[in-house]
Amino acid sequence: MTLTHAASTNAVDDNPRRYEHLSTIRLEDPDAVARAAKSRRHHPGVKAGRQNFIVAADHPARGALSVGSDPVAMADRRQLLDRLQIALANPAVDGVLASPDIMDDLLLLGALDGKLVFGSMNRGGLSGLVNEFDDRFTGHTAAALEALGADGGKMLTRICLGDPDTVVTLEATAKAIDSLAERKLIAMVEPFLSFRENGRVRNDLSTNSVIKSIAIAEGLGSTSAYTWMKLPVVAEMERVMAATTMPTVLLGGDPDGSQDEVFATWGAALCLPGVQGLTVGRTLLYPADGDVAGAVAAAASLLHHTTELPEN
Repeated sequence: MTLTHAASTNAVDDNPRRYEHLSTIRLEDPDAVARAAKSRRHHPGVKAGRQNFIVAADHPARGALSVGSDPVAMADRRQLLDRLQIALANPAVDGVLASPDIMDDLLLLGALDGKLVFGSMNRGGLSGLVNEFDDRFTGHTAAALEALGADGGKMLTRICLGDPDTVVTLEATAKAIDSLAERKLIAMVEPFLSFRENGRVRNDLSTNSVIKSIAIAEGLGSTSAYTWMKLPVVAEMERVMAATTMPTVLLGGDPDGSQDEVFATWGAALCLPGVQGLTVGRTLLYPADGDVAGAVAAAASLLHHTTELPEN
């Protein structure tokens, strides 16, 4: 897909056949995904002093399609791919975090050249599922990520002290960390202390609870050599970042405040030691004003780059 200037600014493309070729490729030549992964130019690598910007697109695989007040904002795959390509076209965006279906589409579109690639590993704890805390690994495996030439895998690790399924998720997470480490791939762990409220799973975003979730998550697996944290921006981020020596990316979530307020909190957190960058999805892909390119550029301006990337 070639984006026009208007499309790259406003994420508008009403041609219903614009991704028809993806269906044709999947039908007639499914091996094209593997070939695209093999021929992809890789990112030159993460470096201290250069924060990374990763766009997240794994929400739909968990049945989480809402953004703000719209319960099906992410349901249209064509619009999602439009928005992802707009974001990835910005050279300040280092890569993507995606479920296998979206990753394969982006590979076929040639949108991941020179990008960091993180696969989403556990998608079994569907939003609203009766056993949501039994968050089984139904997405990328470490072996699949190695075959794709990916940089690592991400796992959501919700810890509910009142739900027996939590221990299953913790054990599976530990095994996934080990499997990634064996292949020298990054394990991006996203921990929360969580609870049920009126039948819905909620994450406790108090400072002490985030710190406790870090303490539990960073001890999972037989090695932490390749483990990163993916953490929310909460009050007293200085205390939060004092809880770990692991490289940390900040997540965006589905914020309640204005874009300016959200970016201000991100900017302050990005100044802290150990913060390696942003991993943000809905906030930037579905901004209130519809200007994806503008939201991505604004977020990119918050990153700290004291080390230049080497030339390929």
